[in-house]
Amino acid sequence: MGTIDVAIGVDADCVAGWLGSYGGEDSPADLSRGLSAGTEGIPRMLTLFEETGIDTSWYVPGHTIETFRDEIEAVAAAGHELGVHGYSHENPTDLEREQEDAILEVSIDLIEDVTGSKPTGHRASWWEFSENTPELVQKHGFDYDSSLMERQFEPGWMREGDSWAKIDYDKDPETWMEPYQYGEETDVVEIPISWYRDDIPPMLFIKQPIYHAGYKDPKMMYEQYYKRQFDYLVDRRGAGVYTFTIHPDIHGLPHMIPIFEEFIEYVQGHDDAAFVTLETVAETYRDDPSVYEPTGDYV
Repeated sequence: MGTIDVAIGVDADCVAGWLGSYGGEDSPADLSRGLSAGTEGIPRMLTLFEETGIDTSWYVPGHTIETFRDEIEAVAAAGHELGVHGYSHENPTDLEREQEDAILEVSIDLIEDVTGSKPTGHRASWWEFSENTPELVQKHGFDYDSSLMERQFEPGWMREGDSWAKIDYDKDPETWMEPYQYGEETDVVEIPISWYRDDIPPMLFIKQPIYHAGYKDPKMMYEQYYKRQFDYLVDRRGAGVYTFTIHPDIHGLPHMIPIFEEFIEYVQGHDDAAFVTLETVAETYRDDPSVYEPTGDYV
């Protein structure tokens, strides 16, 4: 059995999520849900992590730091990692390079003001890369990024300069019939994430641009998605990283805490699995990439 690390990433979107992503920037009611995530959701989750004795990584928009300073200081004081996650959860693909660069600078400074040191981890808002993101991640000295989904359970090296041909139906097919082109590897570790281990798509009620129900049974999500993927990693692959992305907006709700606690206890019941921060994952991979390679026939 190889190394199995479980890394919980808490994206503390709160009000910023409604400003930049969920279409609630004109709704006091939606914004109040973000306020609840900050003032109630964050403390609830922090208490659970303290009770279960696990370390986690928090990706915190600058807006969240400045709006909920006391709550984020408590997260840092408890020993959890803080990483960059935009300012108002802006979509990087809609930003000019200068805008994205300025947001990164402010976000880094805000985290450094809380923790006393520069953050090592970057997670793009919306999990979207602009054409400038890889270059800016390197410019600002991040050790790792966790925004992409090329692999399920194994880190790699972030690339710069990938290219692909988009279909243009007004032109001859030969102009777009080309394979995907891989760019150059950088020295930034890329730690994969997955929409199938994220709580927002199935469990957040959103009104804009179309109604999104957000009423999936949390127990079903854990049993059918989260737990089954963890079991696959343990039973078939034998080694790797299990990243799990959650939000105070969802996992800070009262009905989620006991279910989340059950999952933590389930993972802790496996002697070959450990909860670590994504910063630790990056350090482990950088020291020896082979530790996360599969030990069985499954990838």
